Amino acid sequence: MVSMTSSHTMQYIGLLLLAAILLQTIAVAVTFIYFSNVLSTMKETFSKSSVSCLMRANLRTIKAQELNTAEGKDDPCWQVTQQLHFLIEKSMSSRYQKEISSAVKEQDDSPRPKIAAHVTGSYIPEKDGGGQPNRKVYGQKIQSWESEKGLAFLQNVELSDGELVVPQAGLYYIYSQTYFRHTLIEEDESDREEEDGTSGESVRGKPMLQYVYKKVSSYPVPILLMKNARTTCWSRDTEYGLYSIYQAGLFQLGGGDRVFVTVSNVSTIDMDEKSSFFGAFLVS
Repeated sequence: MVSMTSSHTMQYIGLLLLAAILLQTIAVAVTFIYFSNVLSTMKETFSKSSVSCLMRANLRTIKAQELNTAEGKDDPCWQVTQQLHFLIEKSMSSRYQKEISSAVKEQDDSPRPKIAAHVTGSYIPEKDGGGQPNRKVYGQKIQSWESEKGLAFLQNVELSDGELVVPQAGLYYIYSQTYFRHTLIEEDESDREEEDGTSGESVRGKPMLQYVYKKVSSYPVPILLMKNARTTCWSRDTEYGLYSIYQAGLFQLGGGDRVFVTVSNVSTIDMDEKSSFFGAFLVS
């Protein structure tokens, strides 16, 4: 009788242990399934929120939250947008820095050639009063420019027949100054004027003019670039009068173009190197 009672007790205890293990297994399985569902839901929600940020589906919400910085920073969409902006700015900045560095390096490797010229007055007598008469231009061309001595120089520019020849196309700064020394008429000329009934003032009131032209191969007539003039009455109390005309400007020239200067009367020009000069240099 005692043996049967002990056997039933052992069976009862075994059933209880089996039931406890089964319940524990079920609890663990349910907990795992629950947390798996929660994590899947959170992941899906975050993914949808990120995609909606990129597709600007909730742009109004973002703009409204930007008004309140504290609330905007707590929003996942705001964080995704800020990270994306940061990555884009970083990528673009790195790209621009590489392009700028490459461009600067290319400019350093191939420097622009220096093209400049400064020619000065020369006391060599002008031939035939400053060049043959030309109906295509005003005035008389100055031909006797000095290109080597004193202050004069040529750098990758040629001087031919009083004309500067530029080697390549570009934007050039061109300048010119001419110094007029007008010798007054002697007494015999004054007597001649009295006999002819003319006034000495008409001679003294003649204008002084300076022109700067360019010649291009594609056009038969020289093109006027600049013009300047002065009208001055020479003083009767001095042997001569001195006046200067200066003008300058930026002009687009082509390779092989020629630039030259003409004046109203070459014989009145003082061809001192510091008084009369002409030049050009490449700007860009």
